[in-house]
Amino acid sequence: PIASRALLPAVALLEPSVVKEAVDMAASEPSFLWLLLFNSFLAYFTNLTNFLVTRYTSALTLQVLGNAKGVFTTVLSIAIFQNPYTSSSVSGYMITVAGVGCYAAAKRHQTKIAAAQKQTAQI
Repeated sequence: PIASRALLPAVALLEPSVVKEAVDMAASEPSFLWLLLFNSFLAYFTNLTNFLVTRYTSALTLQVLGNAKGVFTTVLSIAIFQNPYTSSSVSGYMITVAGVGCYAAAKRHQTKIAAAQKQTAQI
């Protein structure tokens, strides 16, 4: 809400043709407004999720998740849309997946050590 109040005047001033085009689309196609609202809703919850992940884990975990998401969406686009790929891109995806796996294993190991230290401290 605050961002839209701040950005809408800037859009109207800097890109008046875009505003006119959006109004025309909304007038000719009523579902456009619903799609726009749905898109805004998804963007809000994406930002909220990123904030919560950072709050409860770390910025590094958020970055690793972003890399995993990039690989996932790329593989999905290859499977669905038959997008082209090269051996070097596949190598990059494999390295990324290996890095995500190593990070997950390190986090698991760190959690086990912390739990063991906590248990030892209680004794």
